[in-house]
Amino acid sequence: MRIGHTRLRLTWTHLAALVIAAFVAAPLYWMAASSFKGPDEIGANPPDLWPKSATWDNYRQAFADNNFGTYLLNSVAVSIVATILVLSLSAFAGYALARLPLRGKGPIMVALLMISLFPTIALAAPLFLLMRDIGWLNSYQGLILVYTALNVPFAVWILRNFFLGIPKEMEEVAWVDGASPVRTVLSVILPQARPGMFTAAIFTFTACWTEFLIALTLNTADRFRTMPVGLALFGSQFTVPYGTIFAAATVSVLPIALLVLVFRRAVVSGLTAGAVKG
Repeated sequence: MRIGHTRLRLTWTHLAALVIAAFVAAPLYWMAASSFKGPDEIGANPPDLWPKSATWDNYRQAFADNNFGTYLLNSVAVSIVATILVLSLSAFAGYALARLPLRGKGPIMVALLMISLFPTIALAAPLFLLMRDIGWLNSYQGLILVYTALNVPFAVWILRNFFLGIPKEMEEVAWVDGASPVRTVLSVILPQARPGMFTAAIFTFTACWTEFLIALTLNTADRFRTMPVGLALFGSQFTVPYGTIFAAATVSVLPIALLVLVFRRAVVSGLTAGAVKG
């Protein structure tokens, strides 16, 4: 009787998971399918679930006529550099908060949490004035610096909780062998914290890749615009090129989807460690 009840519960769990997955995947499928449709098919009523005559014109228009390739490269460069800087800073900060005998760890963690939850819109005007004064408007370094500062607190939270789960004996063995604290972190701790590093990297990259308000505020020149800003400015006063927007949006989603698919186990492991370690 208990086995039958367990199987029934698993069946309902799987069905619920399938319904949720379908609910999440349906808009993504519709976006990708519509990117291959012509204007008449996109506006058809009733709508077609699959393009009757698939075309690449929407992708050609996105890259050739709307400069989307430049926006995409800008987002790639800014997101990758900012992610590397965030991991470099948060790894040592997270290790210090997890292992070193520092005073005020509790208030520091609370402050980091409050900073990570601070609304971005409240920072747009001060950041604009700051970047204007130092001459970093319409630049890559200004956006990279801001993205690094905004994402370090959350990455520190993730890595600090993951470092707490690594046995101290591994560090003690390294110290006995004469390793310095920096060498211990680089050679012993970080290799053991790969799932946490992957998790922090994916969250940081996603946050930089999809950020809109700060990029719109700081970089108004077309050659410095990132993908979300460029995508939002598609179209004109009288027309909205839905097919081109669908094509550009499909391309913008692919890197995040591939990252999650490739590193899904590492992400789950890193989030689980962060959830159970205090």
